Amino acid sequence: MKLYGVTGWKNTGKTTLTERLVAHMVTQGLRVSTVKHAHHDTEIDHPGRDSFRHRQAGAGQVLVVSPARWALMTELRDAPEPPLDAMLARLDPCDLVLIEGYKSAPHPKVETYRAEAGRDLLATRNPTIRAIAADCAVDTALPRFDLDDVPAIAALIRAELGL
Repeated sequence: MKLYGVTGWKNTGKTTLTERLVAHMVTQGLRVSTVKHAHHDTEIDHPGRDSFRHRQAGAGQVLVVSPARWALMTELRDAPEPPLDAMLARLDPCDLVLIEGYKSAPHPKVETYRAEAGRDLLATRNPTIRAIAADCAVDTALPRFDLDDVPAIAALIRAELGL
């Protein structure tokens, strides 16, 4: 599995770029999976659903299976967050895993940047960032792409990973 990340500050377009990269690369015949890191208590299940009730009752894991999909939810119950490598090992084989977040992990990344976010570039202190996708000019020696130039960003990722 080849890994490439999309990182950046909050509200800079990480999810939109990741979604568009997945759609673009799938049309090119690649099998793509994603990992999304959240810094808050993420709730993917909803109160009142059977699986939610199972978790609330104390189940450590709940496996939901339907004809369309299956999902395994694991409650950490105060255990430490598993490392990225442990989570990647749970994925089925694919050509590319796009990882949203995980700023400090060692895989290569493209940074999303929006002037209105009012934050500095992460790339100035993060050597794993290989390119910037921005909505404005940025002062960097790294390759810089428009946030909407998905084909060019995808081409960079494919070239760097040999896909």
